[in-house]
Amino acid sequence: MEFTPYKDVHEFALQAEPILAEKEDVYSLFFGVLQAIKAGRYDNPFMATIEEGGQVLALIQMTPPHPLNLIIVDEKRVEAILDVLIGELVELEIEMSSVISLKSWAYRFVAKWQEQTGMGHQLLMDQGLYRLDEVNEALQPSPGSWRLANEGDCSLIEGWFTIFEEDTGLPITPLEDVKKRVATFVGEREVFLWQHEGKVVSMMKKARPTQHGVTVSFVFTPHEERKKGYARTIVAACSTELLKNYDFCVLYTDLMNPTSNKIYQEIGYKRIADSVQLGFVVPETN
Repeated sequence: MEFTPYKDVHEFALQAEPILAEKEDVYSLFFGVLQAIKAGRYDNPFMATIEEGGQVLALIQMTPPHPLNLIIVDEKRVEAILDVLIGELVELEIEMSSVISLKSWAYRFVAKWQEQTGMGHQLLMDQGLYRLDEVNEALQPSPGSWRLANEGDCSLIEGWFTIFEEDTGLPITPLEDVKKRVATFVGEREVFLWQHEGKVVSMMKKARPTQHGVTVSFVFTPHEERKKGYARTIVAACSTELLKNYDFCVLYTDLMNPTSNKIYQEIGYKRIADSVQLGFVVPETN
């Protein structure tokens, strides 16, 4: 097996995209990030393949400080592929804080990573990946209507961004970085807001478009407006809008939150895979 790192994203895409296109929904995170790398939105991405006899066996991608993303193409040779990958990562002294992948691949990776490095792991996100092809038209919407966010909404979205990270247990992004990210989201017309009686009560955004699909993310309703159906309504309405331009939508849910999983299934989202993000930790010593 041969490990090949890539500096040129277009050369990497020639190897990766035919594989990603075969399971565009399941590989939507990897595929969407690859498109963002091609658009110049990430600095110093790490991209690599593991190949043998001209066949790609695995795809590896990381955009620091985000997790290492791993796709195993040859399921029958997972152990050997991971041995090669981890050996190369150690030799190259690649710095990473976590790995994200389909559940079985991620747990096999961290087990071998611990053998090589002594690093333990902790569960950061236990996620279900859902796909939507058609919205359930029988849903009763909450009152109000959706609109795209504009510059005047940025301060509100910035505050919600931080609360969202707190609620989901994600690392808190510095305020200056939040401001830059929100400005980009709004400038790219990615943020949808639900408004009722002149007040914004919920939001979501689109992310990581691929050839045929798009991701729904950052679904948030402030605490005082929850349990009124706004989250389900905005996701249903704006998914309907997105399906005018895409064949399908995907989203990730926290499997530890049965309410959100129920809401998305009511809209018409169907679970297609399980994914985890596992963080690396230094084992405690006595």
